Amino acid sequence: MFEQRSSPAILTIGGLIACVSAWLILTGGVWSASIAAGFVPLRLTSNIASIEGFAPFVPVWLTPITAAFIHDGWLHLGFNLLSLAIVGTPTQRAVGLRGVIVLLLVGAYASIAAQWLAGPTSPAPMIGASGAISALIGAYALLFGGAKAKPIGPIPAHVVHAIWLGIFWTALNLFIAWSSAGSEMPIAGAAHVGGFIAGMVLLRPLLLWRWGRQTAA
Repeated sequence: MFEQRSSPAILTIGGLIACVSAWLILTGGVWSASIAAGFVPLRLTSNIASIEGFAPFVPVWLTPITAAFIHDGWLHLGFNLLSLAIVGTPTQRAVGLRGVIVLLLVGAYASIAAQWLAGPTSPAPMIGASGAISALIGAYALLFGGAKAKPIGPIPAHVVHAIWLGIFWTALNLFIAWSSAGSEMPIAGAAHVGGFIAGMVLLRPLLLWRWGRQTAA
């Protein structure tokens, strides 16, 4: 169904994330980079100029992208790169290079929006690529998620299938966020939910964009 091509976008993006994050981890610059280039909900809510003595040099509207290149340790980085490797190539074969870029960019901003709604006054910086990658996971789940659900009344089967996937992903990530709240590496569960839903919503338009109405139907 989908043409078999290499995935330069996934390799390039994954390599950039790995290089920047590895350099920050090795040099011990993760914390200062998190404040300067991570997404801090309070910056958006209060339009503040600095937090704890750090003057953010990245405009807040750009931090959804810059935050994706900062990871708090090798486990954080490795898990996100593994997730990108698993879902990135098959998803790119379906939606193409432009589709992957759209998924990652929109996923990054959707994840930030969801995390901001969950805690608009939080001073804690959010970092990592998992929100953007969650958009790829959402598209991947619809593409390769197994048997389709049955329609419920006027609701088509593909919509029911997406709803069930969304409910499962939301419950899973909210539980992970709750259970990791007191740890050294709390998980931004709301961000994962926002990215995932964005990926599901974008899949059909992206398939139409690349393949036409017959494939996306």
